[in-house]
Amino acid sequence: MKSKSQASVGARERIFEGLPVGAGVAIGVVYRHDSRAVVQVRERKIPANKVRTEQHRVLEAAHEAGGRMEALQLQAKRMSGPAGEELGYILEAYQQMLSGSRLVRGVQKRIATERINAEAAVMKEIGLMAEAFAAMEDQYLAARMADIREVGRRLVESLGKEVEMGFENLPANAVIVADELSPADTALLDPKRTAGLVTMLGGVESHTAIVARSLGLPAVVAARDILAEAQSGETIIVDGGTGHVILDPTPATLDKYRRKRAGYVKSQQSLKKLKTVPAVTRDGFRIHLQANIELPGDVDLALAAGAEGVGLFRSEFMFMNRPDMPSEKEQFAELSAVVKKMAGRPVTIRTLDVGADKLGDGLGMKPGPNPALGLRAIRFSLSRRKVMLIQLSAILRASAYGPVRILLPMVCIVEEVRQVRRMLTRLIAQLKRRGVKIADPPPPLGVMIEIPGAALAADALAAEADFFAIGTNDLTQYTLAIDRTDEQVAYLYNPLHPAVLRLIQFSAEAALAARIPVSVCGEMAGDERMTPILLGFGITELSMSSTSLPRVKKRILELNLSAISGRVRRITSESDPARVRAIVEELAKAG
Repeated sequence: MKSKSQASVGARERIFEGLPVGAGVAIGVVYRHDSRAVVQVRERKIPANKVRTEQHRVLEAAHEAGGRMEALQLQAKRMSGPAGEELGYILEAYQQMLSGSRLVRGVQKRIATERINAEAAVMKEIGLMAEAFAAMEDQYLAARMADIREVGRRLVESLGKEVEMGFENLPANAVIVADELSPADTALLDPKRTAGLVTMLGGVESHTAIVARSLGLPAVVAARDILAEAQSGETIIVDGGTGHVILDPTPATLDKYRRKRAGYVKSQQSLKKLKTVPAVTRDGFRIHLQANIELPGDVDLALAAGAEGVGLFRSEFMFMNRPDMPSEKEQFAELSAVVKKMAGRPVTIRTLDVGADKLGDGLGMKPGPNPALGLRAIRFSLSRRKVMLIQLSAILRASAYGPVRILLPMVCIVEEVRQVRRMLTRLIAQLKRRGVKIADPPPPLGVMIEIPGAALAADALAAEADFFAIGTNDLTQYTLAIDRTDEQVAYLYNPLHPAVLRLIQFSAEAALAARIPVSVCGEMAGDERMTPILLGFGITELSMSSTSLPRVKKRILELNLSAISGRVRRITSESDPARVRAIVEELAKAG
C-alpha cells in the first residue's frame, strides 16, 4: 500500500493509506512499539565446570517464560470471538516450544559443545532454526520463522530476568504504531488505555485485525513506511473506516475528524437502543441474529447486544492449556452453564476443531506436513472415537437444559456426517437406558460449510444434515488458496471473489431446497456491507461477534429485500471482482 505525504502551510501533516480493519476514528498520540527489536546479547566463553549451571539456567528461563505465556493465554481468553480463539492457539504453540522442545534441547547441547553462555546459545540456535524454516518450500512452515524468533526473544528476556513491560506505560489516548503486533503483544492490549492501532504489516484477517474488531478499536494495517515518520508523542488520527492515518494534522483536519468521531460515537449510542427491536426488513422478512462465543463468560456480551441465541459456541477452550483431556463431567458442566444462561435461546455447539496448527496437549497430536490440510476438526475427532464420544455425550446431557444444536467442523464427505449420526444414535440409547435426561427430540446435527468440496456437494450433505452453517473465513481461504494471516498474500483475500460468492449461494440454495435452516457464522455475517447479499441469497440466520450485531441489525431494518433481490442475483453472474465490488457498493446505499 503506497503512502502519501501532504504538505501544508505551517504544518507537517502527512497522510498514509493502509487497510481499514477496525471501525471508528481515533485521535491520540503516537506510541511507537518495535515488536521486531533485535535482542542484543554478548557471547562469552564458560569453563567446563559451569556448563551444568548454564544448562540449568536455560531450564529455569524456559519455565519462567512458559509461565508468562500461560498468563497471556488467560488474558487472551477474556477476549470474545475469533480474537481470543486465534491468540490462544498461537500462544499455546509458543508455550509448547518452551517446554522440552527441540529449541531448549538444542540450546543445552550448544552450551556443552561450544562452552558459551546461555544467552548466546539461544540466539545461535534461534538463528539456525530460523534459517532452516525459511529455506523450506512449505510456506506455512517457512512462516513459522517469526514465531521461533518471538519464542527466542522471550527466552533471552527470562535469562536476563527482564520484566515484561507490555503496554503498562501507555500515555493517555495512545495510538500504538508498530511494524506488527505479535500474539503476545495483542494479548496485553487494554482497550481502556488504547485509542487505536496502526501497523506497517498485516492483512484484513491477520490476528491484529481480528483483535481490533473484537475490542472495537479503530485500526489500520499495511500502512507502509509509517514507522519511518511517526514519532512518539506526535498527534495522530486513525480512520478505521477508510484506512487513512494522519500524522501531525492541521487544525482544520483535526476539527474535521473530531466531528466525524463525534458522529460515530453518537451512532454507536443509538445502536444500543435496538437491543430489543426484532430484525425485520422493511418489507417484512424476519432475520435471526445470533452471537459467536469463545468462552462461557461471553454469554453476557451476547445477551447485552440482543442476540437471539448462540450461533457458534467454540468448544476448544476446554481442551487447551492442560496435559490431559477434559472429562465428560467437566465438559457437561461448562456446556450446560451456557445453555442455562441463554434461558431458552438456542445454542449451537461446534465439536472440537483442533489440528496440528491448533494443538491440545492432552490429545496426543503430532504436527503434519501441512496443518491446514491435515488431520484436524471432524477428521481428528473421528480418528479419536473416545474424544468424540465423550464430547457428544456431554452435549446430549446439556441439551436437557435448553435448545441445543450440534455442529460438525470442516466436513468434507457425507460419510463423516453418517458416522457421527450413528455414534449419536448409540449414545442416545445408552443414556436413556441409564436414565440420563436429554432433549426429546435429540439435538439437530449440522454441518459447517467451510471448504469448497463441501459447498459443491452441499445438495448431498443437505440430505444428511439437519442444518448448515457457512464459515466464510475458511471458505474464502481454501477457495482462493490464501493464508489470510500472511501479509505477503493477504491482499488477495477477498470474500467478494465471484467463486466464493457462488459457493455461498450454491450452499444456501441446497439448504433451502432440502428445507433445512442455513446460517452464516464467518466474518461476512458481521459486515453490514455484506448483509444485503447474504439475505438476497435466502439466508435468514446470521451469527457474529457481539460487537457487530447492532450494526447489522440496523442495516436489516433499513433494507427492502424485495427491491434489491434482482441486483443481488446479478452478482453471481459477474466474473470480474471489480464489477462485483461495484454492485456491493451500490447495494450498500440501497434501502
